[in-house]
Amino acid sequence: MESIQQLKESIIQMRTKQAQELTQSLLQDGMDPNEILNQGLIPGMDEVGRLFTEGEYFVPEVLVAAKAMNGAMAILEPLLSREKERGNAKIVAGTIEGDLHDIGKNLLCMMLKGAGMHIVDLGVDVSPERFSKAVQEEKPDFVAISALLTSTMMNIPRVIAELQQKGLRESVKILVGGAPLTQEYAQQIGADGYSADASEAVALVRTMMG
Repeated sequence: MESIQQLKESIIQMRTKQAQELTQSLLQDGMDPNEILNQGLIPGMDEVGRLFTEGEYFVPEVLVAAKAMNGAMAILEPLLSREKERGNAKIVAGTIEGDLHDIGKNLLCMMLKGAGMHIVDLGVDVSPERFSKAVQEEKPDFVAISALLTSTMMNIPRVIAELQQKGLRESVKILVGGAPLTQEYAQQIGADGYSADASEAVALVRTMMG
């Protein structure tokens, strides 16, 4: 369908108003909201992720594309099935305690949401206890923890210890990322996965969900 391709292109080209208008038009034509999401919006953000990974898009472009995606999603969300679709992960995300940097975490949440995931964003300066409480209440598939400072990355193992103490560790996969982190550090602290950027995180979640 030509309109669904145009919707995909509106996300790639960062056209928020056009994305909203096309979404409304497709709904009026009787297209299922889930099809609009899966055939138009998600492929559009996937392409944005590819462009970001290959260095053709940078953080500002991704943020504007995500704004277009969110504009269309605001129309779709009341109509979408509330049942978690197979393969769509639920992810609790936050920047670790002591760290107030949110650009990387926000980009991660936008990219994951753009890929059809359900996101619970805890914000910045998130304590181990808040992560633990969110896991208890939200029952997510993943916990994504970011840190931008070497001094604050040392708090990530405290989250893992808190989840272990509460008997919640086995119920979730823990993903970590941020400038000072490495794959080796993730393995050292017992995290389940590491990604260097938001686009890589989307691919990692999809792989881990099978």
